[in-house]
Amino acid sequence: MLTTIPTRVESGSLFDLDRNDPSLTRLREEGAEWAIPFALMEKLVKTGAPYAEHARTLRSDRVRVAGACFDWLDDDLPPAIASEINLTDYSILKHTPERREALTQALERLAAAHPEDFSRVREFVRALLWVGVKPGTAAASLTSSSDPALPYVIVFSEKARHHIPPNTVDTEPSGLFLAENLLHEAVHQSVSFHVLQHPVFVQGYSSRTSPKIEIAWRAAQGVARNQFWEVDRAFHATCVYNRLLRFRRTELDRDDLAAHERKGFQDAYAEGLPAVRYLMDRLEDHTAHFTEHGQALLAGLRHETDQV
Repeated sequence: MLTTIPTRVESGSLFDLDRNDPSLTRLREEGAEWAIPFALMEKLVKTGAPYAEHARTLRSDRVRVAGACFDWLDDDLPPAIASEINLTDYSILKHTPERREALTQALERLAAAHPEDFSRVREFVRALLWVGVKPGTAAASLTSSSDPALPYVIVFSEKARHHIPPNTVDTEPSGLFLAENLLHEAVHQSVSFHVLQHPVFVQGYSSRTSPKIEIAWRAAQGVARNQFWEVDRAFHATCVYNRLLRFRRTELDRDDLAAHERKGFQDAYAEGLPAVRYLMDRLEDHTAHFTEHGQALLAGLRHETDQV
């Protein structure tokens, strides 16, 4: 598979869930495996908050697909965790047979039609949060998201069955759209793992002071932070776009898409191709913010982009 970011977790690293670590071992022995990502969160965030203990209040409804097992989390999201990952306006939606079927079908599609992408999902995703906006809040519904502070956990809403970011929206739900959004967040997680462990950006680089890259195709959203991206955000997006364009191309080459799904992927592919080329060009305008290792990654991304 053509990829710049490694598709396997580094053995012995912080993110190696099989390493000999007392906190991880204790959670496994006590049958609270779903809380393990939150134990890693404690090591990354370093606020002193016992996130893993908070996560014990959650319940795990296991989803098994093609030999992979995912913890589909249930119950109320503990406030300390919600506030840390900006989910205070969201609640975990009740598990229903319909939602389980939709989630299972999306994962099965990845496993059957995109085995290499499914391998990335099973490697970098262990827990799933299906959320909805709390009644009475003004927040707009997210499609999908993940936070570098909480490894292995991805968040999505019902909107992930209707929306391929940035601008493809369908009134009919699609398990294929959900599959793309699950992959989207798995790629973000893999990039986050790499950036947290390797010197991709030069010493002193900060998102707060980063040059901004104009994102014209986000102008219609009306949110300033979506119209101008920091260099690290653009790097993440370029990695994601490169993977998703290949996913969309594979789907378009199949003959089992519904008409509305084919139209959605055609639109998303047509929009994504110039977007990734634009982002690649802009990143190469800012190579001074990348280390030697980071510039090698950019060279890999350039090769990926030229092959789309």
